[in-house]
Amino acid sequence: MWHNGTDLSGYFDVLEVTGRSLSPNEIQSIIATGRDGAFFQGKRKPGVPLKVRAMLRHKSSIQLRTAIDELNGILDTEEPVPIIFGDEPNKTYYGILSSIEEGTEIKGVHVVTITFWRGDPYKYGPEQPHQFTDATLLTNKGTAEAQPIIELEVLAPVTFAMVSNGDEYNLLGIPTAVDEEVVDTKTLLLEERGQTLDMWTNTPTSVDGGIVTGSLNTDNDGITVPSYGADTETGWHGPALIKEVTPAQDFEIEMMLSGRTTKTSQTYRIEFYLFDEGMNELGKMAVVDNNTNINRKKAEGRIGPFTGRQENYLISSSNYLYNWDFFYGMLRMRRIGNKFEFYVSRIANNNRHVYSLLETYTDNANEYMGKLKYIQIHIGKYASTDRASAPKIQHITAYELKQETIDQTPYIARPGDIITFDHKDDELLINGEDRKELKDFGGSFFSLSKGENQLVVLPSGAFNAKVKYRPRYR
Repeated sequence: MWHNGTDLSGYFDVLEVTGRSLSPNEIQSIIATGRDGAFFQGKRKPGVPLKVRAMLRHKSSIQLRTAIDELNGILDTEEPVPIIFGDEPNKTYYGILSSIEEGTEIKGVHVVTITFWRGDPYKYGPEQPHQFTDATLLTNKGTAEAQPIIELEVLAPVTFAMVSNGDEYNLLGIPTAVDEEVVDTKTLLLEERGQTLDMWTNTPTSVDGGIVTGSLNTDNDGITVPSYGADTETGWHGPALIKEVTPAQDFEIEMMLSGRTTKTSQTYRIEFYLFDEGMNELGKMAVVDNNTNINRKKAEGRIGPFTGRQENYLISSSNYLYNWDFFYGMLRMRRIGNKFEFYVSRIANNNRHVYSLLETYTDNANEYMGKLKYIQIHIGKYASTDRASAPKIQHITAYELKQETIDQTPYIARPGDIITFDHKDDELLINGEDRKELKDFGGSFFSLSKGENQLVVLPSGAFNAKVKYRPRYR
């Protein structure tokens, strides 16, 4: 038996397992007054508990007690976990320990019954991946419907993406009508991944609470900091570069970044600053670890220049703290009209946006409405604190934004973007970010029927498509 990836055969022998037999139904019915019997209303599948009768067999009572202590640690999980039995090696159940019934104990031998609560009534086979372009025929060999995750790599700009399985479909965006104009509401102003840093300049640059010194470089996979310059007694220090872009009234700046503190004595900050044509600061965003007592990352999003601690900050340590040694994620600042948006998110291993925060600011006084013209990047560390492990800017991009008119349809994705229809967790994502606001009203999260399924994606020729699912068994 395997529990959450741990082989338990060294701890006990499985004598009997119950809860894996024929699958029952719970019947809902309505009783009508004055009439015999009842009316069938519906049914549901209950999660039947798994009961494992096991024998712990060890050479002595001392070894038995040690094994029990270890098992208590292994079996005590915070949520249901995978459980696999030796006679069903290709099937996975999900459960969490709920109770123990103790039986006979003689010297190093102890018989117990372990009960695992199951909320999910199904068991699952191995993941089934398929790749295709416009359509594919696949066979769900499970005995129940399966929940697909469909991932579309965008090959050409699209105003919509649709997946269907017969009469059911899900759709993001808007298919273009014949009398509508397709428009690109995003014009690239800047994309930097480290290879063209020689086109940036170090003047005029300045940073909050510190000095500009040292240098930025590239490892061909992002922007790195080989030198922070000489340590200072107080304040921040580190390199900064600035670049001019075509002036833009409405804009979007996005930075992907990462940094690790392997010791609490290490500090770092990664920032971008935005300036208008008169070098007036429009705002900045940052990820900072400035605490030498704990691994703690905070995000910052500020409107305008620095005027005081916590002043003009939409995002700060008051609403975004992450107590961990490693941070990999995104900063994004956007202005449309007089509305500013500040967004920060961690990026998980599956590229999903997690622990995200969006804050907005409306500049009713028109204080920060100058056209964006200069973008500055900075990586620093505090005074003589220890150097952090490889803080990096993976990339920074800048776009000019334009609003579509009533008879125009905008692109929702461009080449290289990934659109995900996750029918398992009911998620609609573009590049890992939730985009349910683009969902078509008539679309739904559908399942794969038992047997053959015909999956189709539209528009034709616009995607490299992948679908994966796990067959479910009652």
